Amino acid sequence: MLMNDTPPVRILLVDDDELFSSVLARALTRRGYSVSSAANPEQALRQAAELRPDRAVLDLNLGASSGLQLIPQLLSLCPGMRILILTGYSSIATAVEAIKLGAQNYLCKPAGSDELVAALESRAADPGIDIPDNPPSVERIEWEHIQRVLRENDNNISATARSLGMHRRTLQRKLQKRPVRH
Repeated sequence: MLMNDTPPVRILLVDDDELFSSVLARALTRRGYSVSSAANPEQALRQAAELRPDRAVLDLNLGASSGLQLIPQLLSLCPGMRILILTGYSSIATAVEAIKLGAQNYLCKPAGSDELVAALESRAADPGIDIPDNPPSVERIEWEHIQRVLRENDNNISATARSLGMHRRTLQRKLQKRPVRH
């Protein structure tokens, strides 16, 4: 819980899932945060310029756009902003890219509000984080590799298929599947 004698921390939620966003906004508001929501990158940038939030929670997939593309834009508007990427489509490649672009943390959905608040407020890396006993599957490694190559080709499926040496339709089928669990 935040202290009452200090102004509330302002959080910008950027997620195209209205129900998820409203539930999360209520949970954060009950914890003493001032929360505003945006459903797309344009709204997010307008609200960031107007409200100057202290924190942002960005969904990785925003319709046809990516939360990763918003990170540098938000940081240019609000240089001290702490950014958390929240996604149902996690991969090591996107986590690394998010951190390189300036996000402070990266969480996989479903994440509880307590876990989200902890990630938003953490300042340092956690050296005691649990490392899974079993390595990722070959299918998971393939998924992460495809995601990395897709990003390198600016989300161009034809160019990515050529880079990977596979047929475009095969790549499209693989991209339509949910990411493979570890």
